Amino acid sequence: MTDADAPSYELLAGAPDSPVLLHVPHSSRVVPPEVRAGIVLDDAGLERELDHITDAHTEAIASVAAASADTAPWRFVNRLSRLVVDPERFPDEREEMLAVGMGAVYTRTTHRAELRPRGFDPAPLVERYFTPYAEAVTRAVDERLAATGRAIIVDVHSYPTAALPYELHGDGPRPPVCLGTDAFHTPPALLAAARRAFAGFGGVAADSPFAGTYVPLAHYGKDPRVGALMVEIRRDRYMTEPGGPAGPGARALGVALAALVDAVTDEVLGNGGTGPRT
Repeated sequence: MTDADAPSYELLAGAPDSPVLLHVPHSSRVVPPEVRAGIVLDDAGLERELDHITDAHTEAIASVAAASADTAPWRFVNRLSRLVVDPERFPDEREEMLAVGMGAVYTRTTHRAELRPRGFDPAPLVERYFTPYAEAVTRAVDERLAATGRAIIVDVHSYPTAALPYELHGDGPRPPVCLGTDAFHTPPALLAAARRAFAGFGGVAADSPFAGTYVPLAHYGKDPRVGALMVEIRRDRYMTEPGGPAGPGARALGVALAALVDAVTDEVLGNGGTGPRT
């Protein structure tokens, strides 16, 4: 839990000339008391749901990457649980996860049980948490563009070894590392660099079981200077599921993420801030 006036996100500075923004949206378990009051689960049920829905230890993985990279990336970290708002959803009818009650504000759990009561109005949560978060990420991306001419968002996630009932595409392959891509914002060179960086973890595949990337709506589909890649790590590679402690794999994954950061940074800085898109 947290005080009502605590910030819901934090931008951690990297090197001034780094084009990379590591985005960590789902690592927190914090639910403010006033938000907790609108959730129908009892305390034990809420803890179980947080075990399943939280991308545990991904902030620590990103921290290892920042400390290990030759040029430290910037990090944008969500300090609240995705049960407050999910900053990576579309805030409107474009969001396919609305079909299972998991739009910007969730009304159902990972097991499709009731999370918030029927008729719950998401608008206050969107206004208080979602919109300021989106605006802050947009500013962070604009700052990288101004500093280096490019901004590369690397989204750091994890996912369970076994599919959960909420997953719309849970029948596909579940590789140790899944790389989510976007036809406009993920250049082949970025995807190839990620495949090399994570090659030692038992398998890498693209867009299964989760596809796509996160790009602020102000840039999405409009600005080719913004690159993006989602890194989804299968949780058995670094932690005890669900919601358990991290193992030595967490540090190894952080070092691999640093290798990706370095490859991207070298590409951008070595090309005068433009970087190839072929």
